[in-house]
Amino acid sequence: MNIETAQIELIMGRRSIRRYTDKPVRRETLVELLTTAAWAPSAHNRQPWRFAVIDKQRVKKRLAREMGKKLRSDLMADGLPGDAIEKDVTRSYTRITGAPALILVALTVEDMDIYPDQRRQQNEWLMAVQSTAMAGQNLMLAAHALGLGTCWLCGPLFSPNVVRKTLRLPPEWQPQGLITIGYPDVKPVKDRRPLNELVRFVE
Repeated sequence: MNIETAQIELIMGRRSIRRYTDKPVRRETLVELLTTAAWAPSAHNRQPWRFAVIDKQRVKKRLAREMGKKLRSDLMADGLPGDAIEKDVTRSYTRITGAPALILVALTVEDMDIYPDQRRQQNEWLMAVQSTAMAGQNLMLAAHALGLGTCWLCGPLFSPNVVRKTLRLPPEWQPQGLITIGYPDVKPVKDRRPLNELVRFVE
């Protein structure tokens, strides 16, 4: 197998993992993953990503509990049945506390360009979002290469103020996602839609 084939298989072999063994992830390994994240491409090379590492169980529980309160409140406002709400809140709590390590992925627009109009300023923010997502993908691919599993949870988008307050993050950090990390306790199988449904070659 040549190196090019190995790299392609690495990319295509990554899956979202939601169940982990209780084996801890070493801090040195987390630093290695964060280093790969920080080498992602970014708009203007401004590197707008920020990361908060959570590997203490008491912090994971506190974050899961506070995010669960916000989730419960939102679902109650939606008028969902109580049992469905509690099932969703419990699933969220289990995913957050069941991973050996979490990395909160956030962005900041502090170093991005400033425009006088809303349209261009919105695009500048979107470029920061795209850059931060690429950093997250770098991290997840590196984790897969090291035999670790990951899953990107979008919950922080729905409770950014709760996440910032719970983790004592700077006010300019905008939470984007929560990556769970650990050694897989499951072998997921997932297909992809055929390319002919997704791609158009423009003549």
